[in-house]
Amino acid sequence: MLEGVLFFPVTPFTATGEVDLDALRRHIAAGVDASPGGVFVACGTGEFHALDLDEFTAVVRTAVDAVGGRVPVYAGAGGALGLARRFARAAAEAGADGLLLMPPYLVEAPAAGLVAYTREVAGETDLPLIVYNRANARFDERSAAEVAQLHTVMGLKDGTGDLDLVARIVPAVRDSLDGTGKQFQFFNGMPTAEASQQAYRALGVELYSSAAFAFAPDVSIAFHRAVEEGDQKRIDALQRAFFHPLVRLRQRVPGYAVALVKAGVTLEGIEAGPVRPPLTSLAPQEVEELAAIIAEGRAVLAS
Repeated sequence: MLEGVLFFPVTPFTATGEVDLDALRRHIAAGVDASPGGVFVACGTGEFHALDLDEFTAVVRTAVDAVGGRVPVYAGAGGALGLARRFARAAAEAGADGLLLMPPYLVEAPAAGLVAYTREVAGETDLPLIVYNRANARFDERSAAEVAQLHTVMGLKDGTGDLDLVARIVPAVRDSLDGTGKQFQFFNGMPTAEASQQAYRALGVELYSSAAFAFAPDVSIAFHRAVEEGDQKRIDALQRAFFHPLVRLRQRVPGYAVALVKAGVTLEGIEAGPVRPPLTSLAPQEVEELAAIIAEGRAVLAS
């Protein structure tokens, strides 16, 4: 079972567009030194959508090597069904400890189809699998409960922000697993999840992914500690100074949820390079805004 802050590293690229495995290794090693509860590599923040199978395999293998068994390593898998199966197998062969199932490619699908898609990918390996509820992969209570009963499915990560839906899914899944002894976890997977975590926590969703951890682990860890301790004054201060400004910058352009994290990693001393098309990188003045936001967050910690 996972606990603590979950680290979603970026995938660094060189100026000419290749995956920079050396920068990735340093990025992940530095993150693990800050004590996350797990590493989720080649997922949304890691530009899973932009990696081919060979690149993906090298990224997962590098992450496993950099982590060295200190925490679990989960890898993304998804897209077209045949490719999702291949990504799942590649992750297992590269030494990953689990999978995060990304949405299927493009199509809108009924709940029954999403259950079938999950079953197919989950059947490729024995790795524990977390279902990502977002975009065109939106589960309802019944389908969420059904996939939760699959042998390897051990979690559901919500990126819809639909708290009414989450409030119905959580008890439905728990009821479906009652008496089975199976452990199951729920995750807040919203971009800049800290901004909504108190609302999710009230629904029984205690875990969350932290994009901020990738470039400001001290701020991310301090916020997590404040939430765990119920320190509302510290929570409010970090929200005002850091997380809310981060959300406003993120919402300025589609895809900035990834681009600003890569810019932040570069600001912290590891060259993460550009994002791949169709995403776009931050403008120079926006990088300056991000640097100021990071400074304000750390000023709260200092006070």
